[in-house]
Amino acid sequence: MLLLFLLCQTAGAQSSGASFKFLRLPASAHLASMGGDNISFVEDAPWAGYTNPALYANVSNNALGLHFMTFTSGSQLMGAEFVKAFGDRHTGAITAQLMNYGKMDETDGSGNVLGTFSAKDFSIGAAYSYLMSERWTGGAALNFIYSGYADYNATALAVNLGLNYYDEEQDFSLSATAFNIGFQMSTFDGYAEKLPFNLQLGFTKGMNHLPVRFSVTMSDLTRWKKSHFYNGEEDLSFGKLLLNHFVVGLDVQPVDFLYLSAGYNFRRANELKAAGSGHGAGLSFGGGITLKRFKAGISYAKYHVSTASLMFNAGYNF
Repeated sequence: MLLLFLLCQTAGAQSSGASFKFLRLPASAHLASMGGDNISFVEDAPWAGYTNPALYANVSNNALGLHFMTFTSGSQLMGAEFVKAFGDRHTGAITAQLMNYGKMDETDGSGNVLGTFSAKDFSIGAAYSYLMSERWTGGAALNFIYSGYADYNATALAVNLGLNYYDEEQDFSLSATAFNIGFQMSTFDGYAEKLPFNLQLGFTKGMNHLPVRFSVTMSDLTRWKKSHFYNGEEDLSFGKLLLNHFVVGLDVQPVDFLYLSAGYNFRRANELKAAGSGHGAGLSFGGGITLKRFKAGISYAKYHVSTASLMFNAGYNF
């Protein structure tokens, strides 16, 4: 925990005005349905450690996962992850994610169409999780990031760190993460941009005698200036500034093989409302099946004023 806070002192400047923002999109329909930012939800699924590499310790050996999400203006997010256990305490994972923005018109200064160009973001990484004791796990991930827009491209390296405390008897999980600590290796125009650093704290608690778990996550803990958040032409009150750091989620499992989830992301809600898209802003929901070897899920959420997004997951344990 102390290491995460010390690192945030050097990475805290990597907050506002960051590039490579696709890295903050979820890779799990389950977590997307609970607000998108969740670092403490323990599950045996190959995508469980994407938001916190320490959680890979709870994933079964030889697990393969795929995810796909529709995004604004025909853009698509897709990715895969494979998890491998090495003994009782060591777990490794390989991940890849692509944001494809499709074809766009290339124009000159007068608006004349000269042709088309493609745009995409891509990341590939490796993660490691170590079971330190019966209840404590730690993890780290290293990601190579590439962005290519027409003839321009940029690359970066980023490290994600995570820590998790999990008491299975009490069904209580507590986590801390520091994401996207890194730097650009090459730039679009010679100017190095910041990575979307995110320091988070969160917990998940199951209810006694009910198949319900609720989660609370605090994000962007190095961002406390009003300029870090969009609020249109209005002044951002302290109450909204504080709530912008919170995401809440609820997960219900009525039977062993089925889950239903919902969440609310306060920052997403406030910023979408300020941009003129208040209908359903901040809300997300979804469901899925969790069999012994096969898992699948679907979620609905709104990340952009123009359209909502659907996300799909499928996973299999070999």
